[in-house]
Amino acid sequence: MKFSHVSRVQTEGDNHVMEDACGYRNNAAWMIDGATSLLDELDLPGASNPSWYAQVLGLALAESAGPSDARSVLAAALAKVDDIGHQLVGAESERFPSAAVSLITADDDGTLSVLSLADCHVVAGFGNGEVQHVGEALPGSSSLEELRAARLRRNTPDGVWVARREPAAAQHAQLVTLESVHTVALASDGAWRAVDLGLVRGPEEFLEAVQTPMGAQELMLMLRTTQDEIGEAADDASVLCVALTEQ
Repeated sequence: MKFSHVSRVQTEGDNHVMEDACGYRNNAAWMIDGATSLLDELDLPGASNPSWYAQVLGLALAESAGPSDARSVLAAALAKVDDIGHQLVGAESERFPSAAVSLITADDDGTLSVLSLADCHVVAGFGNGEVQHVGEALPGSSSLEELRAARLRRNTPDGVWVARREPAAAQHAQLVTLESVHTVALASDGAWRAVDLGLVRGPEEFLEAVQTPMGAQELMLMLRTTQDEIGEAADDASVLCVALTEQ
């Protein structure tokens, strides 16, 4: 089985360049939500470290697609990122950019593996009309100092595991197996604000809204309009909807 395009919309947030990336190739699809820099940035060849990272990891995932084991796909992609990282900045890890990631892979009979690291979201639509949401928000911190301290603990026993440069992160990801899925929407945390703000009532309406290019664009425009009206700083918002099809 493989994925085919339904819709994709990405809108840049406030105060920085686009730091999300998403895509699909054959039996794999992914959403990458780059973590905005809180520590001093490394000298990486991008508009920002997170934007560079999102693009590099997206390409690595495309190159690693094929196996139905989502952990293997992510581990292989992170190994490629690690190789590039060594060429550019040596063994630096704490200041190396990172991201939340959702990765879905399909096997030959259509069974999906949904892998999640941190706070991206996946909504799967089943043949019987049911919908399932996979994803959760990260715990909030009350100060910039706490956020920076949490960033330094990432990918350690005391911190949250995210996609960075360590292939071992794949083994710490949440993994859910789903059967009889026909359509999947992947959303960055910024796009999921449409649910948080009540613009759609839950995962079911979110999936319904993004099943056409026009619907996805209208929802993201509604999100940006609402955030402007309430004075909320807008994060990058990305949504990708794909359908499962025969080879």
